[in-house]
Amino acid sequence: MSVNNKTNSVSPEHLAYLKKIKQKRTAIRITQVAVLILVLALWELAANMKWIDAFITSQPTRILNTLGKLAQTGELFKHVSVTLYETVIGFTLGTILGTIIAVILWWSDFIAKVADPYLVVLNSLPKVALGPIIIVWMGAGTVAIVTMALLVSVIVTVIAVLNGFLNVSPDKIKLLKTFGAAKKQILTKVVLPASIPTIISALKINVGMSWVGVIVGEFLVSKAGLGYLAVYGGQVFQLDLVMTSVVILLVAAALMYQGVAWLEKKYMKWRR
Repeated sequence: MSVNNKTNSVSPEHLAYLKKIKQKRTAIRITQVAVLILVLALWELAANMKWIDAFITSQPTRILNTLGKLAQTGELFKHVSVTLYETVIGFTLGTILGTIIAVILWWSDFIAKVADPYLVVLNSLPKVALGPIIIVWMGAGTVAIVTMALLVSVIVTVIAVLNGFLNVSPDKIKLLKTFGAAKKQILTKVVLPASIPTIISALKINVGMSWVGVIVGEFLVSKAGLGYLAVYGGQVFQLDLVMTSVVILLVAAALMYQGVAWLEKKYMKWRR
C-alpha cells in the first residue's frame, strides 16, 4: 500500500526521467558487451585469415583451449588462487596501513611536513628496483611478493587519503573547536566520515596497484601464480599461456574493481 502511494506521488515527468536514465544505462551495457564481442570476433578472424601471426598474438579459441587444459589439470585454480590470495593480502594491508599513516600525518602537522619530501620521493621511485633487495630481506616466497604489493599501494593510499583529510571543510572543524571538541572527536566525527568517499576512491586505485605489485613480485620470484605462469609461458615459447594469464588477470582485476564499486554504491545509498 505504501509502495503504491509512493509511486502515485511521483510525477509523470519524473517517471519519464527515471525511465530515460535506465534506458541509457542499458544502452551503455549493451554497447560495452557489443564492443567486446566485436574485438574478440575481429581478433579471431584476423588470426584465421593469417592477417596476424596467431603464434605471437594467440587468438580467443586458443586461449579457451588453454583455459580448458589448465582447468582439467587443476593448474588453473592453483595459479589463480595463489595470485588472488597475495593480491587480497597486499590490497588489504596497503589500504589499512596507508590510512593509519595518513591519520598520523593529519594528526601531527610537524610529522607531515617532515615526511612530505620522503613521500614524494617514495611515490616516484620505481618499486621494481627494490625487488632484489626485498627478495634478500624477505626471502624467495609469498612474503616477498606481498611486500612488493604493499610497497606499490601504500604510498598512493597515504597521499590520496591525506589529501582527502586536508580537504575536509575548515568551517566544520572550526565549529567543533568552538564547542571545545578534542582532536580525536574532530577526527572521528567529521574528518573520517567526510573522507569515506576519498578512501573508497583510494580502494579503487589500490585494486590496480596491488595487482601490479603482485605480478611484478611473481615475475621476480615465484613458483606459482599468474605472473609465474606468464613468465614460464614466455620462456618455453607457449605464448597462448602468456595471453591466457593476461586474460585471467584482466577478468580478476575487473571483478575486484566492481566489488569496490559495489561497496561505493551501497555506501552512497546508505548515506542518502
